[in-house]
Amino acid sequence: MPDRILIVDDSRSMRDLLSEDLGRRGFEPIECATAQKASELVLSGSVDVVITDLRMPGADGIELCGHLHANMPDVPVIVLTAFGSLETAIAAIRAGAYDFVTKPVELEVLAFAVSRAAQHRRLQAEVTRLSDAIEIARPFGALLGSSTVMDALFSRLRRVAGATVPVLILGESGVGKELVARSIHSEGQRANAPFVTVDCAALSETLLESELFGHRPGAFTGALGTRTGLFVSASGGTVFLDEIGELPLSLQPKLLRALEERVVRPLGADREVPVDVAVIAATHRDLESAVEAGEFRADLFYRLKVIEVCVPPLRARGNDILMLAQRFLEDCATRLSKPVRGLSRAAAEKL
Repeated sequence: MPDRILIVDDSRSMRDLLSEDLGRRGFEPIECATAQKASELVLSGSVDVVITDLRMPGADGIELCGHLHANMPDVPVIVLTAFGSLETAIAAIRAGAYDFVTKPVELEVLAFAVSRAAQHRRLQAEVTRLSDAIEIARPFGALLGSSTVMDALFSRLRRVAGATVPVLILGESGVGKELVARSIHSEGQRANAPFVTVDCAALSETLLESELFGHRPGAFTGALGTRTGLFVSASGGTVFLDEIGELPLSLQPKLLRALEERVVRPLGADREVPVDVAVIAATHRDLESAVEAGEFRADLFYRLKVIEVCVPPLRARGNDILMLAQRFLEDCATRLSKPVRGLSRAAAEKL
């Protein structure tokens, strides 16, 4: 498909001359007489290279360069300038022009400039395409997927990884919320520090408080020694609170204080201990409904949901299931020392 070259000049004879020559050289010339019309054509996406005169009624060539550079920077603009007008040519380049050709126009020189500009545009488009492809194909941490919903998740997680505020991961049971949390940790600034996890639904209230914040001897029946809680033992790292929606109401103010003041008080202690951890929480519950029902503190909810990440279910991930199945087979083959080449066609079709 020939490159489409837009010729912008208020002189009909100049447009005809350039159109005829460029057409003979295999380009597809388009003509217009004003900068306004040129902007419309370029913004419509139908132009590969622009050739513009500097002096035209209304907006001039420099204004056109500036406008196109701001809105369509990938479309190169070649400016036609009077012989000896070096300052004007420099002004055009500063405004975003790709190149300039002096008048009277030598058709060979202009054709060379147009060819070079068109090649530059194609190369830039290819670089962008490859960069996008690499970005899409690159997984995040241990996560896999190439579906649209996973591309969106990876993009969000890359922005989240450097965050210093709490992250709330939402999603159905079994979608991999802990894997997402571990990936956020491994891709962030705290990657070399501990990642500790606690299931808020698996422990009694007292044991959960001890697990999170620690205890001193005699704090409760059976507390014979000192225990360092996860908020202290994970110093510099990340605490992952799975099933945060099941956190007892009595512990919610203590967690809120840990988030806001960055201190915890172990059970049975008379002093608070400073902590330095990132907090990632996850739940399959609708916490807003839990807040309305009085089952979850509103202030803690809003403190945790500074950044929300929604993990899509497998049924929304299309052919990702084949990629995940292949990874599962490879992992099993490695653990069991069994040679597994991959999924059969029949198995893939079933999936």
